[in-house]
Amino acid sequence: MTGNDVLKNLSEYNIWADQTMLDVFSSLPSVPNNAARLMSHALNAQAIWIARITGTQSPVKVWQEHNLEQLKELHKSASYKIAELVANSDEAEFNRLIDYTNSQGNKYSTRVLDILTHAFNHATYHRAQVATDLRKNGHTPPNTDYVTYVRELMGQVY
Repeated sequence: MTGNDVLKNLSEYNIWADQTMLDVFSSLPSVPNNAARLMSHALNAQAIWIARITGTQSPVKVWQEHNLEQLKELHKSASYKIAELVANSDEAEFNRLIDYTNSQGNKYSTRVLDILTHAFNHATYHRAQVATDLRKNGHTPPNTDYVTYVRELMGQVY
């Protein structure tokens, strides 16, 4: 399995995990504020990294908050676009350095491969925080573990 294959798997897992979390959000009478804030941040970060990779203006700010409908739209654009970037990248693109300034004003130069790996890891981290917040507020969070995704993909059940 190549690095591209691993990132392709992670990008497809990311779509599934974001959608799984948003499906639970949709089933709730109201989404707890912190859960919505954290999910907003996770999706915002994907959109921001996409903008940096593509040299475009980000449509969102790092901690910009969204309602459920806006989260669904951002998921459709960011989660799918980042998967498209992975699918269309070759070794040269993965190794291309991106110069950017972070939200604190610090300048960095990072390979596309490392940015994409970070974006998927970052999203997983914040989905776990969302799950914790849902549980704290009396809701049952979804299991968005990668192995759960693989099992569902393969038609296996726990």
